[in-house]
Order: sequence, then structure tokens, then C-alpha cells
Amino acid sequence: MAEGTDEQISAVESSPNMASLCLDSSFSAPATAPLTLEEKYALVRSVAEECIQEDELRNLLEKKQNPICYDGFEPSGRMHIAQGVLKTINVNKLTSAGCTVKIWIADWFAQLNNKMGGDLKKIQTVGRYLIEIWKAVGMNLDRVEFLWSSDEINSRAHEYWPLVMDIARRNTLPRIIRCSQIMGRSEQDELTAAQIFYPCMQCADIFFLKADICQLGMDQRKVNVLAREYCDDIKRKNKPIILSHHMLPGLQQGQEKMSKSDPSSSIFMEDEEAEVNLKIKKAYCPPKIVEGNPCLEYIKYIIFPWFGKFEVTRNTENGGDK
Repeated sequence: MAEGTDEQISAVESSPNMASLCLDSSFSAPATAPLTLEEKYALVRSVAEECIQEDELRNLLEKKQNPICYDGFEPSGRMHIAQGVLKTINVNKLTSAGCTVKIWIADWFAQLNNKMGGDLKKIQTVGRYLIEIWKAVGMNLDRVEFLWSSDEINSRAHEYWPLVMDIARRNTLPRIIRCSQIMGRSEQDELTAAQIFYPCMQCADIFFLKADICQLGMDQRKVNVLAREYCDDIKRKNKPIILSHHMLPGLQQGQEKMSKSDPSSSIFMEDEEAEVNLKIKKAYCPPKIVEGNPCLEYIKYIIFPWFGKFEVTRNTENGGDK
């Protein structure tokens, strides 16, 4: 994405009352009888488009009452609904199944990746803002821990940096560069030395946080696989299970994911209702085409999980409401 501007930071610092974003969620499991193993497995598995490996996930849920899930984000500007609502849905499913979710606020990583112009104070302001949005939206925080990477790494540097160095020592430069997608970069980009270091650190985060499950987007898959490969290298039996969630597309044709740098491609959490309506009206939504249709994707991944239904209002001559 484009680097953050002072105008973006001003918008963050003078943001509207986030309570106005709060919705009634219907996807959190009710406080009734404890979930069976099959119910836990179905709930956790539903978070991901891909799971590596399903048998390991079932075994983990059977043997460990409160598995640790790792999720993380770079504070890098405005939050779109994929990061705001979809993440809330997924986190609430995981906590309902008994998981503890550690959300890694990757402020140092955002600085390494030159987000917000590399200004750590601005990055941390954005981080605090994003946490408030999740609270307002209805993320169940009973089993959620927000951890700032700069604080945690500084307090346990003697654990963290030897791990990063060992991962770097055991991997070739081409293997690390293949992970550049996790930063929103490509293998053809001219990467800084800091960006070469970044995948080794993100891989180390998984072990540093003692994560049983990596719950991140499909765009983070390569570094999560790197963590499993590292387990093979060090002869570690228990590998982190990868739950890669679906990436919501942008609103325009051919946009595989929402982009913060293209406002027309994304619905942002602080957009006014009129803005949302206008963006949806302009969105790519061809009749009778399901493949690559962003509007249908939002219904599937956001509307149905949250509200349980989707109502289409139509004139009687068009068949009436459905």
C-alpha cells in the first residue's frame, strides 16, 4: 500500500465515535453446554479456506483445551471491512471454541516495511485506533491478547533474536525472498535489507508466541509454511497448524484483494452509509456471474456469518422480495 500521510494520521487521531460501528453479532456460540470435539473442530475449521493439516488440528483440539492462535497485523492506515468485520467473525469463532487468540501488533514490522513513512509514533497511533475499532465492532476479548511487537521483543530479546538468527542461518536468500508476498511485495521488487529480515522475524514470532495455530490470510501462507519447514530442520515434532482464511476481493473487476491505497476498491470501517451505498452501486456485479463477483463474496463471508440471512428487495413484477 502507499505510505501513510499526515492527512491519514489526522483522520485517525480525530476519528468518529467508534461505538457507531457496533453491530449485533449472531455468530458467537451461546453460553450453553460445552462444545463437543466435532463442534469445536467444525467451528475452528470454518475459519479457513485452507488448513495444513486437518488431522493435526483435530488432534490438537482433542488434547489441548485452550490452544493458542497467532494472528497479527501491520498498523498501516485505515481499516477495511475484511480486516475489521471478517477478522472479528473469525476471532469470535476461535474464542468460542476455547482458543486463546494472540493478536500481534506488528509496529516494528510496519517500520521495517516503511509504513506510515517509517514513523513509529504514527504507526503506534494507528495500532491503538485499530484496536478500538475491533472493540466497537464486537470482538469478544475474553480470550484475546493484544501484544505490541516492540514491547514483547524488547522484554524478551534474549529469546527472540537467537531464534531469528537460527531461522536466517538455516534458509537461503531465495527462500526468504519467496516470502515477500507477506509484506505486500513481489519477488521482483527491489527489497531493502530490512525487508529481507522481515520474513525471518515473522517466522520467529510463531514460536516466540508459542502458537499452536497460525490464523492469517492466504497471502501469509508462505511464511507459515516456512515455520513448518523450520520444524523439520530442528527435528521438532509439533508443527504450527496453518489456518489460512479467505481474502476478500476488491470491489472492482479483477481485484484479488482490497487495497488501502485504492479507496474505490475497499469499504472502510469509518465510511459513512452514503459512501458505502455508492461504492456498492459502482462495484463489479455482473448478472448471473458468481466467479470473481465481490458483492456475492461479501454476502457469503460477511452477511451470512453475521446476520444469518440476506434479503433482496424487489418489485412485484421482478418476482417480489426474496
